[in-house]
Amino acid sequence: MKLTQTVAALLTALIVSTSGQAIEANLQSTANGADSFGWYCKNNDAHQPPVLPSEFSFIGDYGGYYLDTDATEDDRVIYLTFDAGYENGNITKILDVLAAHGATGAFFVLGNLVKRNPELIQRMVAEGHLICNHTNRHPDMTKVTDYQAFREELEALNVILKDCCDVEAAPFYRPPEGKFTRENLKFASDCGYKTIFWSFAYADWDNEKQPDPEKALKKLLDHTHNGEVLLLHPTSATNAAILDEYLTSLEKDGYRFGTLYELIETS
Repeated sequence: MKLTQTVAALLTALIVSTSGQAIEANLQSTANGADSFGWYCKNNDAHQPPVLPSEFSFIGDYGGYYLDTDATEDDRVIYLTFDAGYENGNITKILDVLAAHGATGAFFVLGNLVKRNPELIQRMVAEGHLICNHTNRHPDMTKVTDYQAFREELEALNVILKDCCDVEAAPFYRPPEGKFTRENLKFASDCGYKTIFWSFAYADWDNEKQPDPEKALKKLLDHTHNGEVLLLHPTSATNAAILDEYLTSLEKDGYRFGTLYELIETS
């Protein structure tokens, strides 16, 4: 009996001690800004801007944006942003549609796209689109805890842009897969970048599981809101198929297409 009680007491002490260490470690992690996050929005179908989740309340302190909070009904605006890692024929189709509407957006690109398709980057610039930094290799940036390593990953893309296209990236950064830490945002800010998240996106990135065009268009239109920062993947065949109708609908509803420079000035 005494042996059983002794073992139980030791196990209890071990559990309490381990739990205490875990709690302390978690608090220390939070204090150091090392907690990693995955960006999301609490979307609604009432055409209202999504409220910033409370755990992301600090993003504005480090130049993070997800919505034009100053947008008014007198001047409806949407910001078109695209995460582009490679060309499969659909980026060209997307650019054709944007050109037909006189609409410009921001393309967050990877080094792979720049090296393989420099003419595509040059076309984007010529047609008024912003070329922005999505990193060179699309790593999980939450694992990058050293400022110099963070800077080198972003700078590597800038070097490729300059060497391949004689193009300079606009000062906007989007973390791969929307993964970030407080420290990442500070690093980006120290590098001269604003971090651009989004207020709406949908599952359009898997080329093997493309959403039904009709359902996708309805989803986009049902969640339209003033000041929206929309994330689309231009490699999506569905997006290429519905973009013309989508932009036409937005224009009929009185929306215009803003630039990220405007976003950071007004929000």
